[in-house]
Amino acid sequence: MKHILVMGAGKIGQMMAMMLAESGDYRVTVADCDPVGLAGLPLHSAIEPLELDVNDAVALKAALRGKYAVLSALPFALTTAVARAAVKVGVHYLDLTEDVACTRVVRDLARGAATALVPQCGLAPGFISVCAHDLAGRFDRLQDVKMRVGALPKYPANAMKYALTWSTEGLINEYLNPCEAVVNGALKEVPPLAELEQFSLDGVDYEAFNTSGGLGTLCETLEGKVKNLNYRTVRYPGHRDILKLLLQDLRLGERPELVKDIFETALPFASEDVVLVFVSVTGEKQGRFVQDVFARKYYRREIGGQNWSAIQVTTAAGICGMLDMLAEGQLPQAGFVKQEDADFGTFINNRFGRYYAA
Repeated sequence: MKHILVMGAGKIGQMMAMMLAESGDYRVTVADCDPVGLAGLPLHSAIEPLELDVNDAVALKAALRGKYAVLSALPFALTTAVARAAVKVGVHYLDLTEDVACTRVVRDLARGAATALVPQCGLAPGFISVCAHDLAGRFDRLQDVKMRVGALPKYPANAMKYALTWSTEGLINEYLNPCEAVVNGALKEVPPLAELEQFSLDGVDYEAFNTSGGLGTLCETLEGKVKNLNYRTVRYPGHRDILKLLLQDLRLGERPELVKDIFETALPFASEDVVLVFVSVTGEKQGRFVQDVFARKYYRREIGGQNWSAIQVTTAAGICGMLDMLAEGQLPQAGFVKQEDADFGTFINNRFGRYYAA
């Protein structure tokens, strides 16, 4: 049985702990500085709480000793401290961050590391890159790779048609930062909230627009091989215009802490949510111009006798699946590991990855 440290006792950290504990192959310590969050952990014999401040370097290293891996479910601004400590102690490191700057720090730390550093392991970035890379690999020549992901309330009840489903800091971060894309064969940065598009799936109308971080390292991997590659977040129609008003026109994007306070005060947490994943790849196969598509919707489900939201399940399944593959020797065991280093077939047949096959 491998002993895992999960940093962060929030909604995603709780789901990660339960998935791993329920497997029977992992013992999980969940660390957080908030005793209230720790008190909300699932009751399971393989889960134990630990009150810990990530900024306490001595306590953090002590918590890491003897662990197989650490999984960070902390806000992006805190996760690099965990990565640094993991490298020093010699523990495998995985995270969920969408922040491009944090991932660059992790890449630098991975140079010469004796253990694996695997960032961006959730839904987007995360599974979306595993899926898109697999579809792209089936083509003789690539034209366009389009990746669309949305975590949405099943029953929207406000003008934004939105509810909080994951980290507020991460949400705001992806709305504010430049976005990577491949445009006409060249790697570029494009502005967030731009390139609005409308589409329908299963009779429901959606919109999608640029947000930061969802591509992970896929732009780098496919640069020179694809003409156009982009990632856009999916929302219900009208959401983007409200964000543009708040963050750009009223310049509240310059005051992210105020935006966080407004969102967490005004937007409810969605207990009934839906996660939409849509990947479209076009190009040539055996001389024909064709399109391959992966499209799924995921809803809340019961695990370990408790109900969990769709975003909790899909995000935790991504990082737990990558941990399992690392433990089975199905990923590089040292250095910087990209999401697209994971074989899609192996991932989707993994006991955690199977949640994406449903």
